[in-house]
Amino acid sequence: MTGPVALWTSPLLSHIPHGFAGRRGGVSAGAFASLNVGTGSGEDEALVMENRRRAADAVLPGAVLASVFQVHGRECVVADAWPIDARPHADALVTDRPGLLLGILTADCVPVLFADAAANVVGAAHAGWKGALAGVTDATLEAMERLGADRARISAAIGPCIARASYEVDRPLFDAFTGADPESERFFIDGRPDRWQFDLEAYVAARLGAAGVRQVEAMGLDTYARDDDFFSFRRATHRGEPGYGRQISMIGVAA
Repeated sequence: MTGPVALWTSPLLSHIPHGFAGRRGGVSAGAFASLNVGTGSGEDEALVMENRRRAADAVLPGAVLASVFQVHGRECVVADAWPIDARPHADALVTDRPGLLLGILTADCVPVLFADAAANVVGAAHAGWKGALAGVTDATLEAMERLGADRARISAAIGPCIARASYEVDRPLFDAFTGADPESERFFIDGRPDRWQFDLEAYVAARLGAAGVRQVEAMGLDTYARDDDFFSFRRATHRGEPGYGRQISMIGVAA
């Protein structure tokens, strides 16, 4: 898994520097091969930082990469060029600052990139099931609006994440979603006894639409099934692997 950084892009964001990176194009080896960008993965930090540099340069050369210490919540912050060890605890970030690249790390959770090209405002959100249910995408839209965006103009792209066919969940998760909104049952199909297959990607897309985002693309890239392309926490767990990498999704405003 060497060579150029692998990037997936969305036609909805073609006017904005962005990319959903996979696991190719980095310097890591073994379970982390090769573009692991997770500082909490247990890998040599020097390798992780080189991978982050390569990923950022593939999207917006020379940009400063800003990320957050993700905690599976709904907090969204205005990004700054903070040091890697001073990242705020949050799960989304926004900016209107040219030359600043926003980065969200995932390994099955849903990465969402947002842009209002007319206002030059962008955002990025990490939506695990807890953050998705808590409204991290709603918080991102609100933060973008405070910077001058109009949600009627915002486009959103949903990148690589675990697909319904790969995502078996239990009763407490099913009850959490259907208890908050009975209509959420449509995102679940029956699986094994007292288990369901959950379409987290579709839930996030529907939540964006309900919040007034008119242009939403769900890219349908299953992190669990596509071993060569993406890291997956659940796949690594099922295989009993000692660690797993993280991929990064990035968006910025060109200088």
